[in-house]
Amino acid sequence: MGCAGHPIVKTPHLDALAKKGTRFTNAYTPSPMCVPTRAAIATGRHVHQTGNWDSATPYDGSTKSWMHHLRENGIETTSIGKLHFRSHEDDNGFSQEIVPMHVVGGVGWTIGLLRSNTPKYDAAAELAADVGQGTSTYTDYDLEITRTAVDWLKQSERKASPWAAFVSLVSPHYPLTCPEEYFKMYDPQKIDLPVAYNERHKTKHSELKNIKDFYNYDKYFDETKMREAKAAYYGLTSFMDNCVGQILKALDESKQSKNTIVIYVSDHGDMLGDQGFWTKQVMYEQSAGVPMIISGPNIPQDHVVNTGTSLIDLAATAVDISNTSHSAFSRSLEGISLRRLANEEDNDDRTVFSEYHDGGSTTGTFMIRWKNWKYVYYVGHGPQLFDLKNDPNEINDMAELASKNPQIQEMLDEGERRLREICDPELVNQRCFEDQKAKIEKLGGEEACLTAYSFNHTPTPSEQAKLREGSAL
Repeated sequence: MGCAGHPIVKTPHLDALAKKGTRFTNAYTPSPMCVPTRAAIATGRHVHQTGNWDSATPYDGSTKSWMHHLRENGIETTSIGKLHFRSHEDDNGFSQEIVPMHVVGGVGWTIGLLRSNTPKYDAAAELAADVGQGTSTYTDYDLEITRTAVDWLKQSERKASPWAAFVSLVSPHYPLTCPEEYFKMYDPQKIDLPVAYNERHKTKHSELKNIKDFYNYDKYFDETKMREAKAAYYGLTSFMDNCVGQILKALDESKQSKNTIVIYVSDHGDMLGDQGFWTKQVMYEQSAGVPMIISGPNIPQDHVVNTGTSLIDLAATAVDISNTSHSAFSRSLEGISLRRLANEEDNDDRTVFSEYHDGGSTTGTFMIRWKNWKYVYYVGHGPQLFDLKNDPNEINDMAELASKNPQIQEMLDEGERRLREICDPELVNQRCFEDQKAKIEKLGGEEACLTAYSFNHTPTPSEQAKLREGSAL
């Protein structure tokens, strides 16, 4: 975003939202993957607590969500757009789900379950193949979501009683196909090169090599294709910003903006070729870090908060804003209200946590962030440690120097201590693999997981309907 200091990307509507409110500079996803993160957003609980480990274990409404809680307290709670839950037939907590996108066939992406016997992911070539200008089913879907949200906000019923809306656009997201108007905003020849572009083939960490070998996207990107891909991603970001602007304009024109809290987030980031990685799945800042803005009544304006935050905090924020905090549900939440954090002094000692148990990984990955430190623990592999103040691009893994530097070892010990206050990583990893093994057997074995639910990105609702009609799933 421009408001976050990006020198190229144009996001005027998000910049204006940040100007009117508070932006959080150290916000993270609970898991750098769509499906497990969206379960964590709904429940306000960590992935290992709910067991929504991966892209084939979506949220099914069985763990109480903040949407259930608000609805129980008489607040209309509506979703518009992408959810990535199991099915609209489940009670996910919404009063209504409008044009929802759920996982394919109520099952999802099953290849990610195959972590003990990792297959080849031949579809990785398609990320580079889909780069360019033009429309896609995702940009068409985003326009539908935007029109629907605008119409919904302008309905007279909105002024009659309190409501909460979860409006979820897809862009910017693979496929990196961008409408011409927005693609032309960015000259591929002037695009910034990825971090460590000339060193991208030198990944040292053993588990990161496993993930990179599985998602071998970078193999298909020469410099020309890389520049086009980043231009398309930047264009899709501006396209999405325009959609956000239309929705915020409708909120303002409906005379509801003065008494509405607006929160903008993403479910994960995108590596865009940095360090040789594309899409997400890893704990580098570009993948695990997310944008986060809150604006509205009693929110400081043109304010920046450096306290570490998480998408886990959204459930606590919904409870706080709706004044429904006196309940067992609110006491069970892991997060802290963003409204509260926006009005407090920075606390750089707060621990933020993320984890990954999905496709391409051979073991559980756990990230801890506090002060200027990021600690990444891989079960069965060596850890990583980064000083983000002095090394924001995470080029120098300080864990490699621990044997010669007691201060670095002290920080590694502190990272592990904070991790084990949250969970036992070995026990979590074991439980995850047991659950995934049971899921594989339930679906008919490894071959069924490889073939029955094979796709690169979740089809839109209209595409899924056509697939069902053709009995293709």
